[in-house]
Amino acid sequence: MAGKTTSQVPAEGLASLELTHGMQVLPSHSKPWWKTPHLLSLNCLIGFLLLYSSTVGYDISLMNGLQSLDQWQVFMNHPTGAWLGFINALQSLGSMVFQPVGAWSANRLGRRRTILIGYFWLALGVGLQVGAPDPKMFIASRMFIGIAGAWFQAAVILVTEIAYPSHRSLVTSVYMCLYYAGSLLSAWIAFGTRNIEGSWAWRIPSLMQIALPLLALPGTLLIPESPRWLIGQKRNEEARKILTRFHAGGDENSQLVVFEMDEITQSLTFERSIQNESRWIDCVKTSGNRYRFFLSVSLGIFAQWNGCGVVSYYLTMILDTIGITSVTEQTLINGFLQLWNLIMSCVGASLVDRAGRRALFLASTIIMLTSYIMITALSGSFTTAGTAALGTAVVPFLFIYYAGYDLAFTPLVVAYPAEIWTFSLRAKGVAISSMANYGALLFNQFINPIAFETIAWKYYFVFLIMLLIILGTIYQWYPETHGYSLEEIAVIFDGESARVTDVVGSKAELEEEQLGNIEHAEKVLG
Repeated sequence: MAGKTTSQVPAEGLASLELTHGMQVLPSHSKPWWKTPHLLSLNCLIGFLLLYSSTVGYDISLMNGLQSLDQWQVFMNHPTGAWLGFINALQSLGSMVFQPVGAWSANRLGRRRTILIGYFWLALGVGLQVGAPDPKMFIASRMFIGIAGAWFQAAVILVTEIAYPSHRSLVTSVYMCLYYAGSLLSAWIAFGTRNIEGSWAWRIPSLMQIALPLLALPGTLLIPESPRWLIGQKRNEEARKILTRFHAGGDENSQLVVFEMDEITQSLTFERSIQNESRWIDCVKTSGNRYRFFLSVSLGIFAQWNGCGVVSYYLTMILDTIGITSVTEQTLINGFLQLWNLIMSCVGASLVDRAGRRALFLASTIIMLTSYIMITALSGSFTTAGTAALGTAVVPFLFIYYAGYDLAFTPLVVAYPAEIWTFSLRAKGVAISSMANYGALLFNQFINPIAFETIAWKYYFVFLIMLLIILGTIYQWYPETHGYSLEEIAVIFDGESARVTDVVGSKAELEEEQLGNIEHAEKVLG
């Protein structure tokens, strides 16, 4: 089984080539995945799940757009400083507080049911926000929308656990890219409603928060439960049928399905030999889990403390400090920035398997650091000289900064934690990373508006220091996970005792097989 030749490689491209035993049993497809019915069906259903990250993206961009609308400012009595930070932070607070509950639900009720529960909180939040008669109800609504995000987090876990082996890295990386589909929609709706008289200028953008989750609902109802979760519940036959249908196209004798069932079962058996049930304390009980914990928490914090929190939630303030104060100009820049983010994050997702996680993290941080230096210098020069050209020159560097951020931190902020944790702790591991992310975001949302009012552009120096710390930490501690199946990644953290494959080839043998893979794929691809 595991000793099968690795010349059987899907024809989608060289990005699907990996040095794992799981990849050795992949059936040879003469057609690309979009012409292979069972893979097309699976990836279309996964495509619906990818839309759930759009909820958070829509909300963050929504607050930028609303702050540019005079109609919303009048309704909210022109919030500033800590009060504005509190309004922005409530969504993050709701999501952070309910992450443990969402993780419990994903393990106990299943990944799919947990997603569907999120609709209750989303409908409640959007309904209160659109119908808000006063600022208090608007503010309360943001808490419920944040709670919905905690339940929707199960979507990326389901995507990770049901994806076709050679597609997993790409689809999990694309998950957070769709975050910008939400922010793009929000930015342009706010731009389109800016001239509407009265409160519907901001009520329409608020109502559209539910659009993309509604679009995702049909696929959520049709997609099956995670095979790994089913095996964990001792519902092996149901899991086998799902893997046979979506991974093997109905071939009941597929070696891939035999291998996956065996690998998942052995992995769960190994996990249960260490711990009878999944507990939060288990996340730091072993050295391997403490390493995972460190990576998950640091990535969640780094994703917010690299300066993106300033740009994402307070773009309006940034533009004000460089002399761009027109509502039309601000909403237009925000709209194009979200489109740029969507494009560049998809580029980053496409490079995850080609370049590797570690290389993308390093390149991303270096680009952000370089552009932030220029943003700081130009903003300071504009404040001193008052030359309009200096202020305008900041805008392209904002785009360059986000190009760097999107290469790694957008596609991998959820995908990386989802793949490094073992099955029994995956939901908790993703929740830990998300709580760290929201905790860092909460800090930013309270402190950023106060800092901007106090020291303006000089606040950028804080993030220059943080980017240097992030760069050093990634270089020293972040391991490469490219080339491993979801179960085999455990070997990186827990050592050879965690290996569940039955044949382990030497490094020379693996390199020889990989060379054969490349030659075969080049012939297939022409």
